[in-house]
Amino acid sequence: MIFLSVGQRMNPEIPWLPAGFIVLQLYSAAQLLQPALLMQQEKRTRSFYFFWFSVMVLILWLINQISLIGTWQLLLSGIKSGLLLLIGTLIGVALARFVNRFWEVVPICIAMTLADLFSWWLGPTANFAQKIEQYYRTPVGPPPLIDMALIKLAYPGATDLVPVFGLSDWIMVAFFVNVSKRYAINDNLLALSGSGARQEKRFNRYLPVAVVALVAAVLMAQSTGLFIPVLPVIAAMMLLWYSVHYLRSRRSSD
Repeated sequence: MIFLSVGQRMNPEIPWLPAGFIVLQLYSAAQLLQPALLMQQEKRTRSFYFFWFSVMVLILWLINQISLIGTWQLLLSGIKSGLLLLIGTLIGVALARFVNRFWEVVPICIAMTLADLFSWWLGPTANFAQKIEQYYRTPVGPPPLIDMALIKLAYPGATDLVPVFGLSDWIMVAFFVNVSKRYAINDNLLALSGSGARQEKRFNRYLPVAVVALVAAVLMAQSTGLFIPVLPVIAAMMLLWYSVHYLRSRRSSD
């Protein structure tokens, strides 16, 4: 709500202001990932995760059925995006716990890249993107159903939050953040030196590689005006980061 209030008073025509404003919000969102890194791993059955995933989807659907006006509508929009970030983080944490060997991230990255590219090229993503763009250009009637899964942020000059990326994108951000933590790989670009324990205490200086990949994809979409699939960008950057980490660890061991 603070970002939205400030953004309404900004001039979107100022060069790089919209991009900087989005980056600032994503950096703030990255700080919200840190409590998830402190969660202790416990043995849970798949039915446990399926049950709570269903509950969260139901809550998300119910809150999207609420219709308010004025300031309350803006507050509700903020709550929806915050709830999506929370749900995406929890799902990402749960999925990361099923990675039993580190090399398994390679087929995961390949699969998510191919699936997102296929969906963007021939699948439902292209259709969804067209519907969302048409609705936000001429908002007539109820929003498309896919709007329920879009995370919205404040934008300079906008009177309401605008969709920036999807729930699946944040799920994979949280997934890679937790995989990195689980296998002791430092992915914090603002703390590349020092002990792991010391890095964990820098709660005001956390910028994981996955969030940077998300920022890069969002900025490319903003600058080109095109729909950019986010998951391939995240997969490519994470594979590159893990490869560099592997080569450095082998060189130090030699």
